[in-house]
Formats: sequence, C-alpha cells, structure tokens
Amino acid sequence: MELVIDNDGDIKTIYDELIDLKSLGMVSVTRASHVEPDGSGNWTADLGPVGGPRLGPFGQRSEALKAELDWLERNWLTRPAL
Repeated sequence: MELVIDNDGDIKTIYDELIDLKSLGMVSVTRASHVEPDGSGNWTADLGPVGGPRLGPFGQRSEALKAELDWLERNWLTRPAL
C-alpha cells in the first residue's frame, strides 16, 4: 500500500484494508473507477471518475481489476490533486 503525502499533509492512496486509514486522521473516500461487466460477459475498467480512460474489454474480472490498479498507480496516485 502506497501513501502519497502532499505539502499540506493530505494523504492520497488507493484504498486497501492493510491499515486502518482512520488512524491517520479524518478520512474521505471517493470512487476512482468502476469495474463492470458488459453485455458479452467481458469486463471493463472505467477510470472516468479520475479523468482516465475506459480499459478493456477483459475476459476476466481479475484482469480488469489488475489493469485498474496498474493505471491508478502509474497515472493518478502521484498526480497532484486538482
């Protein structure tokens, strides 16, 4: 689990239950993406909530979740907040 702390002390992370985030202070959780099935039984990862692309289709949900996590780590986590 990677925690990115900005100059104001705000922490940005991709949610995980490894640590209790409330132990770090006030918590605000927002959705970064949607991993959903399509009508053909494939899966897509829509990163629209954070200004990203739609990834897929993937044959398995686990592939879509991996692509989602990879994209968020590379493109969103270390990007300055708007």
